[in-house]
Amino acid sequence: TIQKGEIFGIIGFSGAGKSTLLRLVNQLESPSNGSIKIQGEDLSSFSAKEIRKLRRRIGMIFQNFNLFTSRTVAGNIAYPLKLAGKPKAEIKERVDELLRFVGLTDKANDYPEQLSGGQKQRVGIARALANSPDILICDEATSALDPDTTADILRLLKKVNKEFGITILLITHEMNVIQTICDKVAVMENGEVIETGNVFDTFTNPQHPTTKRFIQSVQQDRPSDSLLQQWKQSGGNNLYRVIFKGELANTPLLSQIS
Repeated sequence: TIQKGEIFGIIGFSGAGKSTLLRLVNQLESPSNGSIKIQGEDLSSFSAKEIRKLRRRIGMIFQNFNLFTSRTVAGNIAYPLKLAGKPKAEIKERVDELLRFVGLTDKANDYPEQLSGGQKQRVGIARALANSPDILICDEATSALDPDTTADILRLLKKVNKEFGITILLITHEMNVIQTICDKVAVMENGEVIETGNVFDTFTNPQHPTTKRFIQSVQQDRPSDSLLQQWKQSGGNNLYRVIFKGELANTPLLSQIS
């Protein structure tokens, strides 16, 4: 269950079922059983026409941008508006507005091949926002980007969430993405959600063995085997992990302990 206005992250190892779950939300795939409800409406009762209308309420951005190489930046952003049958004047006004929002006004007439990876993803975000969706789905939206560009895109997504109140559902294998912008997180394995909760509690006190393994694999919060061996040989008995939370982060706890 994802509340309106949340940024909700889904993580898990490859093959866990993350992308399939996203494809079920926008009905690119139909569930074999169970139900999917968006704003209280059960999608299983929707006709093909209603599904097409639903997809206009759901924007999507992709790992590999999926821009039309033969269209300009403005042309890419305008495309979903043309499909929706909007008048030309309204399309131009909306495209200009979105170009300002993502900081690409000077790139309106450029083609995708002239853009950096971060600029391409900004175009992808602007295009996803064209029809003023209620939900934005991000499928590994920062996986192809370097760390600095990833940080820029995450700031933009937070801006989208804050200014437009859009619910964001994102899948990623990058822990820092979840920690940076998500309110809640779900961990998947073999097509099932095995753990869910707010980000801090899930990452600092994971309950499921797979969640613990995933966090250890990406955070490397466990000493190396050689260090552990030295520690055991020196008579070490207990190994402690200290987590600083909120206002306690400024407390000189380790100095007091020593």
